[in-house]
Amino acid sequence: MATESAPRIARELTIGQLAERSGVATSALRFYEAQGLISSRRTSGNQRRYHRETLRRVAFIRVSQNVGMPLTAIREALGRLPEGRTPTRADWAEVSASWRADLDARISQLVRLRDDLTDCIGCGCLSLESCMLANPYDVCAREGSGPRRLLTEGVGGRGPSRGKAECEPDCA
Repeated sequence: MATESAPRIARELTIGQLAERSGVATSALRFYEAQGLISSRRTSGNQRRYHRETLRRVAFIRVSQNVGMPLTAIREALGRLPEGRTPTRADWAEVSASWRADLDARISQLVRLRDDLTDCIGCGCLSLESCMLANPYDVCAREGSGPRRLLTEGVGGRGPSRGKAECEPDCA
C-alpha cells in the first residue's frame, strides 16, 4: 500500500516562485530589494534566493501601499524587524503599534471622504448649492490650497490642524 507524503515546502524561493506566491511582479520584487525593503542571497550562478519569510514582508508592503503608506514609512517599519531571524508576533505587534495613530487618521479621512464627498469639500469650485452655504466666497481658501474640509493633519502632513470646522464661515 503506497502512502502519499505531504509536498515538501521549500525554505527558499526563487524570484519567480516569490512572484507567483505573492502576486507581485518580479520587477517589483527587484525594486523592493533595491529599496532595501526585502533581501535575498545570491547562488553561485548569481540567482536570487529569498527566505520563505519574505512572503510576509512582501504582503506587508503590498497592503501598506494599498492604504497609501509611503515607501519611506514602510522601510522604517520594516527596519524595526529583526535581522537574521523570522519576525515573531511581538515584532509585528510593535510595527502595528507604531502605525496606529497614522492609520487611525487615514481611516478618519476615508470616512470623511465617503460621507462628505456629496457636500462642499472646500476646494473652491463653488459648483454645488451647498458650497455657497458651507464655503461662501471661498472662505476656505484662507486655510490654504486643496479640499480644506476633507484634509486633516497627520495624513501625509497636509491640511488644517482641526479638520472640517477650520473653514466654517464667520458669522459675526
